Amino acid sequence: MSGSIKLRKETFKTDSEIIIPEFLNSPESLPDPGVYPFTRGVHGSMYRSRFWTMRQYAGFATAEESNKRYKFLIGSGTTGLSIAFDLPTQIGYDSDDPMSEGEVGKAGVAIDSLEDMETLFDGIILGEITTSMTINSTAAILLMMYVAIAKRQNADLKKLSGTIQNDLLKEYIARGTYIYPPGQSMRLITDIFKYCSKNLPSWNTISISGYHIREAGSSAVQEVAFTLSDGIEYVKCAIESGLDVDAFAKRLSFFFNSHNNFAEEVAKFRAARKIWAVIMKERFNAKDENSMKLRFHAQTGGSTLSDKQIENNIVRVTIQALAAVLGGCQSLHTNGKDEAIALPTELSVQTALRTQQIIAHESGAADSVDLLGGSYLIEYLTKQIEEKAWEYIKKIDELGGASKAIEAGFQKNEIEQNAYKTQLDIENKNIIEVGVNEFITEHDEAHIVFKVDDNVGKKQKEKLKALKKKRDNEKVRSLLDTIKSKAMTDENLLPFILDAVESYATIGEISNSLREVWGEYKAY
Repeated sequence: MSGSIKLRKETFKTDSEIIIPEFLNSPESLPDPGVYPFTRGVHGSMYRSRFWTMRQYAGFATAEESNKRYKFLIGSGTTGLSIAFDLPTQIGYDSDDPMSEGEVGKAGVAIDSLEDMETLFDGIILGEITTSMTINSTAAILLMMYVAIAKRQNADLKKLSGTIQNDLLKEYIARGTYIYPPGQSMRLITDIFKYCSKNLPSWNTISISGYHIREAGSSAVQEVAFTLSDGIEYVKCAIESGLDVDAFAKRLSFFFNSHNNFAEEVAKFRAARKIWAVIMKERFNAKDENSMKLRFHAQTGGSTLSDKQIENNIVRVTIQALAAVLGGCQSLHTNGKDEAIALPTELSVQTALRTQQIIAHESGAADSVDLLGGSYLIEYLTKQIEEKAWEYIKKIDELGGASKAIEAGFQKNEIEQNAYKTQLDIENKNIIEVGVNEFITEHDEAHIVFKVDDNVGKKQKEKLKALKKKRDNEKVRSLLDTIKSKAMTDENLLPFILDAVESYATIGEISNSLREVWGEYKAY
């Protein structure tokens, strides 16, 4: 997205041959796009140089089946992969663990070992595509599996591009797929920062997520404030661990939700960019402008989708996607219309991707760098969200920062209060949800529901049994013992995790090794 990238086309004009300027100055004479504090966009030319990365979040059942879906998406024009992992993978259990019963391959793809990852990316050249992995507690393990495959493909690790979510603070606030206590989780996160700054300089080491905060019931203001407060905590911990802010901050990325209130969502993204730029420059004394830029992935709001009149969800997703684009996202996932009832079918996924492609190629929304810049309403809302978010950030600072505020239950309590108020508004019809609490039809149309094979767990168990027979188990045990001993030191754990991964130690074995040393976090 830099100025060196060739423009998509020489001139931009409407169907009536009206030339479209890059942008128009606002009444308040805001700084141009690509200029600090980046309210109007992190790049001067934005989508006139290159469209946002079109990702479709996908993963289910076995690695073989998910690999087929990825190839379908690539063939349909997606420009980046986004991997969904099943619940056992996310919380560090193998498919044959009793804790995994009934969950294998259901919420995402089941990954137990490097062997599964090899299958997942079979026929996909990692050096030619960016990959986002929605993984947190086991992020270090999955990243090392990805690195192991890239090495085997002889990919240039310095150019390897992608993102791991790696955002544990929001797990304690809103989602719950944590394993270890917060202190140990933060240690793994900073280990990843350090490892990637030396070995994977083009990799986004964290995607600080407001998406799940919003899905849990927060307001747009709370989403911005709580997400950026988490970001402050990560930067602070990284600096305290000895990293120079400009050595890692340019690889931080963010992940936001896009909901139905179009103007508020556009303004939310603008406000978040400005606040983060100020935080990085004034609080952390970043000198590199790239360290001040809030780059973000957006996903349309899963919690806004209805299982009634599901065709309406296509309209919702379109509005939300357009808000993300006009808000300046760097990549985008659009939900399938049927995701309120099941994993999306191939047809639903294709329609969701086509929604992005129509916005990009047919709407003209990407022809101006900042199409809504200068709108009185957008500028007003941006300022209001900025002011209200700062109030929350200052309150969290007074509590001692994001981690201390989490321990006090502050964010969780605020989100729950907002969620309760919103639900009351829906029930009292102060908020109208079309087809849900108003404009209801007696009968819904029948629709195809995507189903995951119930034999996935059995297949994964058989694969694990075969793997353990053919690998060098003595070597694996030795490498797991090394991880345990290193976990009690300050040494970076990632090289040792990579050794274990390449010897086909499983996610469960590595996670359990760390559980033995660090214990597990219990919320109550």
